[in-house]
Amino acid sequence: MSESVDTVAADRALKSAHRSMWGMGDYPAIASEVVGELGPVLVHACSISPGQRVLDIAAGSGNASLAAAACGAHVVASDLTPELFTEGRRLAAERGLDDIEWTEADAEALPFADGEFDAVLSCIGVMFAPHHRVAADELTRVARPGASIGLVNWTPTGFIGRMFATMKPYAAPPPPGAQPPPLWGDEAHVRELFGDRVVDLEFSTNRLAIDMFERPADFLEFFKAKYGPTIAVYNRIGSEPDKVHALDEALKDEAEEVYRGGAMEWEYLLVTGRRAG
Repeated sequence: MSESVDTVAADRALKSAHRSMWGMGDYPAIASEVVGELGPVLVHACSISPGQRVLDIAAGSGNASLAAAACGAHVVASDLTPELFTEGRRLAAERGLDDIEWTEADAEALPFADGEFDAVLSCIGVMFAPHHRVAADELTRVARPGASIGLVNWTPTGFIGRMFATMKPYAAPPPPGAQPPPLWGDEAHVRELFGDRVVDLEFSTNRLAIDMFERPADFLEFFKAKYGPTIAVYNRIGSEPDKVHALDEALKDEAEEVYRGGAMEWEYLLVTGRRAG
């Protein structure tokens, strides 16, 4: 078997694993109950307006898509895990938002034409595509010259970035070429990925206050039940109680560090710019 065929097979297996992982638990609950305000923050930062054609990459259940449609935009919500669309469609119907097209799509191989969109967004989504350069290439390819580009990404130094670093020793080894998701929350990394294809880049590091957990331990139980990446790691070590205990304690310690006055603070990077050309 040739190396190229091996590579294609490995990539398909990786994408299948990612789709399965994000289908675990209940990500729509996290999108609405925990990080719900991030979609509107991103849409506002990109000044989405009526009549624009907007692509939301790795949209999940439509956190940003719903907010963009509420502004009067024509929205395409794309995601590798279409099972997440069920809740998005329900919310869209509940809110009377009928101009959202839900499309299964890989962020690294988008099924759209060059320059098709007036705005391309991703709210803590594209950062989880394993090959950052490929994802950045696709994101910029489908944006027309002058199109708005906007991202919200967890930072490496913030709580979610540290959570992934804490889980890493217990997780399956990443395949060759895969990069850590929180790198998308590093300004220098994003600048390098976009190069001169995105102009007027602006970066803002912000914090999302999470006040739904009475104790840091409550966060852990919630994420062990509902967040795909956390569930996948615990499934992998489920037969090793010492490792489960060690990871529990490490994640609770991380949560304690950002728990202040009844709330946790999760740091994210807001990125906005325009497609050059």
